[in-house]
Amino acid sequence: MRNTLSRCADIISGRRCLSALVGLVLLTAPAAAAEEFKTPAISAVHVEWRAALDQFKSEIAAHPDLAGRFTFTSRRRLSPSDPRVMPAFEQLNAITSPLFSGISRSPIPVLLPFDTAGYLKDQDGGVPGSIAISHYQSGFNKADMFVAGGAGYDALFSLPRAADGGAPERVYAKPVEVQITGSLLVYDLNDPVAGKGEAVRALQGQFPDIRRVIREGFVRYRFTAFGVPYVVSIHCLDSVPRADRLACREASTVAERFIKALRIVGGQPSRPRSNKSADLAQRPSNLSPDFTYRPSGEIIANSGYREQSGHADWTVYSQIRFPLLEAPAYANSQSFLNWGDCFQRGRVPPPYRKGAHYHCKSNDKPLVFDESARENYSYPWQDNFCEARDFEVGQCASGFGHQGQDIRPSACRLRNESADRCEPNIFPVIAVRDGTLLRSPKREALTLLVNTQTEHIRFRYMHMDPAHLDADGMLSGRHVAEGEKLGLVSNYQDYQGGTTVHLHFDVQVFTREGWLWVNPYVTLISAYERLIEGRGREVPATNTEAKVPSSSDGSAASEPATKSE
Repeated sequence: MRNTLSRCADIISGRRCLSALVGLVLLTAPAAAAEEFKTPAISAVHVEWRAALDQFKSEIAAHPDLAGRFTFTSRRRLSPSDPRVMPAFEQLNAITSPLFSGISRSPIPVLLPFDTAGYLKDQDGGVPGSIAISHYQSGFNKADMFVAGGAGYDALFSLPRAADGGAPERVYAKPVEVQITGSLLVYDLNDPVAGKGEAVRALQGQFPDIRRVIREGFVRYRFTAFGVPYVVSIHCLDSVPRADRLACREASTVAERFIKALRIVGGQPSRPRSNKSADLAQRPSNLSPDFTYRPSGEIIANSGYREQSGHADWTVYSQIRFPLLEAPAYANSQSFLNWGDCFQRGRVPPPYRKGAHYHCKSNDKPLVFDESARENYSYPWQDNFCEARDFEVGQCASGFGHQGQDIRPSACRLRNESADRCEPNIFPVIAVRDGTLLRSPKREALTLLVNTQTEHIRFRYMHMDPAHLDADGMLSGRHVAEGEKLGLVSNYQDYQGGTTVHLHFDVQVFTREGWLWVNPYVTLISAYERLIEGRGREVPATNTEAKVPSSSDGSAASEPATKSE
């Protein structure tokens, strides 16, 4: 610094020197002012395996001819955490594993709507193997997905409309998909609406603490069994039933049918786990020369639901691979930046023409009718987890928000010089971790499930072309490896071209309330820093934004501009 000042004294025109000093100060300023990134706090539950064994014994006891096939006496010479300590579960896993692959990997009792006793009786009686599996599953089809791992298990079933016998007639015409998760690991969130819900009298004899709640787009039934939290959930709308839209009242009927059919189907004792406290997250030590980001929780002014602010969360929920194959990438809003729709809150445009300016009615930020505008493809990144959307998000102040983060690829490729829309389906999207896919045909949303000894977490990708995903077999139950190509960044939202070219990426963690959305912004910053092998720099809030320093030749410095052109 002293040498720089000495050189400045010899320069007749101080403009270049002043600019250089400003840049030097910005690059060498201590990072202590920025918030520290942290890992999540996760609690591990204690499994009451003896209670599970007793329940399984009672379920089989109604069929004396089958009870002799299981050894219910514990092997006391073994450690309580030894998988062989309860032979009955070893025997049960051997029977059910051909139907539910890997079931013995679950460290908790697996509850599924499967009649093990009926299945065994038919097998012993020589009943033809052609009988549909739905016969033993209360009408639910063969599991579309079943994954057991170090944290517990997840499964997806569907109930066709034709199997609704005995239930009130359903208006919704498609099969109803039901998810169930049981987990040894529970993420400790500051959840402002935790503990709410109504008792379900019809099911309290089976699960005394069961509660029903509608939140974040799902009707959820949460309960505890053998010390373990379980959640059954169905995506629905709390509205009038329609043939093309599942109402939560109809979903509730299906969920309760599912829960009434739950039986112990497998699982295996394992070593007890310890709680995991929040800690500092690892980051690269060297600084990136150009990557900058706004603070977590700082959304574009007045872009929140009812002008709410953002939700600051400095948690790196998982050490993931960045979801786009290559850098650079730009985690910025697609709804409140250039060519954005202002989330249908109204915009004030002049007559439409290339490069024409407009702004959202909620603020006076100037925008242009040009998807390739420089601000869309520039640093700094900006959080948009709590931007205005009609999605329930318990972590956002009003209870509504965006659920995730928009990410644009490295560049906007225009078809020709007069085009103002970016071409889709060019930049690869990849798996951020090893995991299992959760996706039905024709859906644009693809979810990657991770279930390990230390994590139970889900990552959702949106706006890729469903036809391409279907053709590539990106469907429920498929296992993918970290870095494996899933699809291409596109602009599909109900139809091709329904949004700008970007990837929506979000994160859900398992809690006693079920799967809840958490802010993915800092998780993405951390992943991007590993991709580019450099630590980013947090820049001041927009209302105190410093001018971009100039380079030695008087032109703008290398950091991209943050104002529309």
